[in-house]
Amino acid sequence: MDSVLPFIIGVVVIVIGLALSIGLHEIGHLVPAKLFGVKVTQYMIGFGPTLWSRRKGETEYGVKAIPLGGYISMIGMFPPAKGERVRSDSTGFFQGLVQDARDSSTESITPGDEHRAFYRLPVWKRIIIMIGGPLMNLVLAVALLGVLFVGFGVPQSSTTVGSVNECVLPATSERQVCAPGDPAAPGAEAGVRPGDRIVSIDGVAIESWQQSTEIIRAHPNEELAMVVDRDGAEIALTITPALSERYALENGEAVTDASGEPLTVEAGFVGIAAATERVAQPVTAVFPAVGENVAAVAGIILNLPQRMVDVANAAFGPGERDPNGPISVVGVGRVAGEIAAIDEIPVIDKAAGLIGILASLNIALFVFNLIPLLPLDGGHIAGALWEAIRRGFARLARRPDPGPVDLAKLMPLTLAVVVVLGGMSLLLIYADIVKPIALF
Repeated sequence: MDSVLPFIIGVVVIVIGLALSIGLHEIGHLVPAKLFGVKVTQYMIGFGPTLWSRRKGETEYGVKAIPLGGYISMIGMFPPAKGERVRSDSTGFFQGLVQDARDSSTESITPGDEHRAFYRLPVWKRIIIMIGGPLMNLVLAVALLGVLFVGFGVPQSSTTVGSVNECVLPATSERQVCAPGDPAAPGAEAGVRPGDRIVSIDGVAIESWQQSTEIIRAHPNEELAMVVDRDGAEIALTITPALSERYALENGEAVTDASGEPLTVEAGFVGIAAATERVAQPVTAVFPAVGENVAAVAGIILNLPQRMVDVANAAFGPGERDPNGPISVVGVGRVAGEIAAIDEIPVIDKAAGLIGILASLNIALFVFNLIPLLPLDGGHIAGALWEAIRRGFARLARRPDPGPVDLAKLMPLTLAVVVVLGGMSLLLIYADIVKPIALF
């Protein structure tokens, strides 16, 4: 019961943070739309039944029951069809979708506001309006990662000993608990204690944990002089690293073979592990981190079909979920709740974890909404760019202006995209309930 309340708090923080992110995303559309004179009739956070709304001027602002999205309603999203209007009841289902979209767009234009229709804007203005939402999420991600990196700092191994092993076990050992007959760990034998800060080894001043590890691994079965700082006093110790099977390292990272399995080597081992501490990063570290996150999300999206197959196999079979794979809002909330409920980590680490999740969500919203498919923002941007290209070629060829691109013709494809996205969302939600990603 003690962990239930923190779990709920973690979920609530993420839900509120997601709702704010969506709300600011829509503001990224709303502000330039109003600046460019487009009539905006609605600004809504969420979908489904309206919980609260208030009209200010010509725009209704409100909150709906399901906080999993949002939208603004601009008049005249699609241009009228060229030539004679075709009756929707005399055509097929897909043509009916196209005509319904045109009719809805036309009906949204009140008399006297024809010049304020979205489709009448120059291409560059339409692009600014549609890209404003994703860019708002990118700005939020940069701000959140800035708080995380510069304010909270990034966990790094310090030169302080965090734990001391009792015995020597090979790196590949399936057993993690010492048993009678196991050789004692050299660190424990030498008198190293948790909390000791390593000052020097073999006369070399220690500035990083990786440096101390490299020295120890390179001197198996050799006595080494070690100086530690214990409660402000320097204490001299003598330690003899044992020759043991360890994972091969390069620049502090494990080395793997062609199949991805870690390689092992015989190296010196004393059985001590580093304590971590948060180290504030420079502002210049924020943008590379944002770029890495954007690339990671883009990689997931590019490989989404295979990723979803993997999710389905895990959800309906014995396989485990990929911790770096796609996850639904339900899964994100569950991870946030688990982070908040862990008693063993300090509050600062819990707060940093939740901020990191919100930053990742905003990066995901940024990348996902730029996919060049309707009804996503990227679909409208792609349509505007195609219109600019088409009109440019017409000018070069001295042909008549072809006019605006009729995106209403893509309504059948839009419906297919909505159905596919809905199906993937349901699969992810189901997988996050029956086979959640195990992060801890």
